[in-house]
Amino acid sequence: MISCASGETAAPETPQANANANANANANAIDGAPATPIATPTAPQTRLSYSGQLTQGGYIRGRLGVGDWTATLGDAPLEIGADGSFFAAFDRDSSDTITLTATLGSGQIIREVLSIKPRDWQIERVNIARQPGGPSASFMERRLPELEAINAARALQTGASGWKQNFIWPVKGRISGRFGRQRIYRGEPGSYHSGIDIAPGDGVPFVSPADGVVVLARTGFSLEGGLIIIDHGHGLNSAFLHASRIVVAEGDTVVQGQHIGNVGSSGRATGPHLHWGLKWKDARLDPLLFTGPMD
Repeated sequence: MISCASGETAAPETPQANANANANANANAIDGAPATPIATPTAPQTRLSYSGQLTQGGYIRGRLGVGDWTATLGDAPLEIGADGSFFAAFDRDSSDTITLTATLGSGQIIREVLSIKPRDWQIERVNIARQPGGPSASFMERRLPELEAINAARALQTGASGWKQNFIWPVKGRISGRFGRQRIYRGEPGSYHSGIDIAPGDGVPFVSPADGVVVLARTGFSLEGGLIIIDHGHGLNSAFLHASRIVVAEGDTVVQGQHIGNVGSSGRATGPHLHWGLKWKDARLDPLLFTGPMD
């Protein structure tokens, strides 16, 4: 966990500037009464503070000073709360540096280059060629509407504030697949695992890891099977795949620890497990960095 605060202040007043101001004040004194020196106001200090996991697949939560702020992480715009709070995150393949920029309505700019720690991912190199060709036309005819529904759900802004919370595990059990693992086929990389797989047993209930709003809750998806997506606010959302049962509906507000579904093997799954994926805008995140190790 890393925390940081940086700031800028206005340049100090010069002795000559103070002398001129006091001379003008004395010249305008009334009836010989002593004049009060004119104080030159100093711009208030502005601070950029944050804490979190500055590593690939990690995140930060932070706060800006009071004012009309906008901010970006790299090219991605950040949502700024009324209290100046913000959330930002780093993709599994994030570069080792990225710039956090905050701009006040007056034009004042604070920039900080963040150092993102690389990670040693679980990579399996296999001496076989990757299967040629892509998905069939008949599969894509079914898949494209599913992808449109997923993308539309993730684009919704519900005003949820679960992103501020310390996340809990949706269910506890054997970790059968870790975030970021990947196969390399004779030098050609396959897609990496975009979440964490938990195998507690078929039918076991799972819960929401943080407060949020259900933006997608459907069964029968070709790959995901029973799928739930929860918006936690500020661009952060959770996806839960392969559910055998869904007990929430789209539009429902849920709280941390609330039962939302049951573990299954629906969709493309080799056995009953819960795939939990976290995403911020286009960045894929490691759920383990939000929860810490399982008890």
